[in-house]
Amino acid sequence: MKAKIWIGSLLILLLTGCDDILDRPQLTDQNDDIYWTNEDKLRLYANGFYPTHFVAYNVGWSTDASIYLTYLFNDDVVNYGTQTQFELSVPTARGTATSTATYIPWLEKYTGPNWNFSWIRKSNIMIDRIEDRIKNILTEEAYNHWMGIGRFFRAMDYAGLVTVFGDVPYYDHEVSDIDYDELYKPRTPRNEVMDAVYEDWVYAMENVRLDDGSQYVNRYVVAGYISRLALFEGTWQKYHYNDTERAKKFLNLAVTAAELLRTSGKFDIVTDFRSLFGSNDLSGNKDCIFYRHYDSSYSITHTVASACNLVDGRYLNPNLALIKSFICNDGTDWQTSPDAGNKDFNLDNLIKTRDPRFEASFWDKPTVKSLSSFLYITKFISREGLSYMENNGTAPSSEYTSNLNENDYPLIRYAEVLLNLIEAKAELATLGQDAVTQSDIDMTINKIRDRPLAPEAEAKGVKKTAHLSLASLPDSPDRGDVSQLIWEIRRERRMELTFEHSRLLDLRRWKKLEYMDDTLYPDILKGTWVDLANDFPDQITAAKINLLAVTDMDGNVIVYNGTNADQMIGFYSHLTIQGRMPFLDVPGVNPYLAPVGINQMNEYATKGYVLEQTEGWPSGY
Repeated sequence: MKAKIWIGSLLILLLTGCDDILDRPQLTDQNDDIYWTNEDKLRLYANGFYPTHFVAYNVGWSTDASIYLTYLFNDDVVNYGTQTQFELSVPTARGTATSTATYIPWLEKYTGPNWNFSWIRKSNIMIDRIEDRIKNILTEEAYNHWMGIGRFFRAMDYAGLVTVFGDVPYYDHEVSDIDYDELYKPRTPRNEVMDAVYEDWVYAMENVRLDDGSQYVNRYVVAGYISRLALFEGTWQKYHYNDTERAKKFLNLAVTAAELLRTSGKFDIVTDFRSLFGSNDLSGNKDCIFYRHYDSSYSITHTVASACNLVDGRYLNPNLALIKSFICNDGTDWQTSPDAGNKDFNLDNLIKTRDPRFEASFWDKPTVKSLSSFLYITKFISREGLSYMENNGTAPSSEYTSNLNENDYPLIRYAEVLLNLIEAKAELATLGQDAVTQSDIDMTINKIRDRPLAPEAEAKGVKKTAHLSLASLPDSPDRGDVSQLIWEIRRERRMELTFEHSRLLDLRRWKKLEYMDDTLYPDILKGTWVDLANDFPDQITAAKINLLAVTDMDGNVIVYNGTNADQMIGFYSHLTIQGRMPFLDVPGVNPYLAPVGINQMNEYATKGYVLEQTEGWPSGY
């Protein structure tokens, strides 16, 4: 049944996904007249949103828009070559009002989003038809629920569009394909759009059913996503616009949404970290608020686990900046820890001394399969699957070496909601609301740190991380201009959500894209600690002279010159790895918001209208 829902959703997508953005009817007039007759039809229509709004690992060989792509562009990874660049000029095209491109705004990809409102239109059609054609057929409860579903998806899409572009045209109803004044309306100010989104969120959180059946959006799913998206807007308002009142408005909504989940008693932290991503069936898992199920019997599989199988070489790998961000399991950070052992970056030692999420996310030995850093990501494959690869065995049915992966993906987890909750509370405290208490920390961060350990992790000497105490917060020298508490919350988030949806979005909302500047933060371009001569003698070759390098603990770069193999001990630093171009304080570039394309501006102009360029980008085209 769980897989069938996604198949039905894919069919709806195929039937309705080819519509142009705003200028074609959703259905033929005949079908539109007879379609809207009962609640089952509404459910079938709403199913069309699922494959695009809950992509997870995507399906088959495709990783486009999947969770796999989200770690390709942030300060956690290093690329074997030149680092991926920020967008530095206005593109020729970015989707058009007559484009068929599908845009998934809430999962921004580094390749750039489309200026596309097709899913907004689909939501508005659903909302309009419920009100105009089926309201008298539905019960009051069903009417409220389905209106809530339509408004939830509309709000989800608009929150994503605003996240990417800032001001965008706002539509709250179906637009006629001959109404040019509406089709080519000016960009609506961000705050006006987000006020409408706020109202949709509140309505959905009050009216969507608490239970609408397995694998369907319910009130808890709605609240989980609101906690994520409202946190983004609240912190954006604080750090970008210094607007205290608007920041409080959205941060308080994030708290309300997260508390709905926390006080429900339906969710908990009861599963070891790796099993959340390696499981082939997350049904009934209390750590998961919503997940995507994969099942080969329905030909719904993916390839992301195969990207973690230790067989194939990977060019994008975890970097030293990420390695150093993991807290020691005694609760300290490595710089200020009184334990000298916490300053030993040998991978065997890191497994034993760092937060358990380190062991659960990476292979426990340096490997040349990680071409950029010698540290290999294994977060998204089961321990069983990895054991086949480790022992050069054959995985059952090629499950872990092809596009036949079946492990589920937890789309939104209770742990994230708890982190959204504590961050929103901490930010509100800086704006004059109640201070964070130890009880707040215990029911969020410390609850997450009490997560069970996998037996395999315990066998390696992994230990749970000590509780965070407000009375003795670490004082990391890296925290910059934020408080010790907010820094620790951000660090916790980085460890918990590594390679999932959040890191680039977090840097953008905190106004901290500077962390991706490798001239300011050179650890971005380095890898894990290695002893090349002893552990990888086959790497010490004449071909690597003046290319292979390591960096010692004092920051000295040691380049292999053909005679100093015994000195090649330190953080892996291959010299083919190059930094990215400047992207901050560059005239005509705003890395925090995306520009619209020249074609979009010209299309408006040919119809006699004006589309303003995104804030911070040149408009003279």
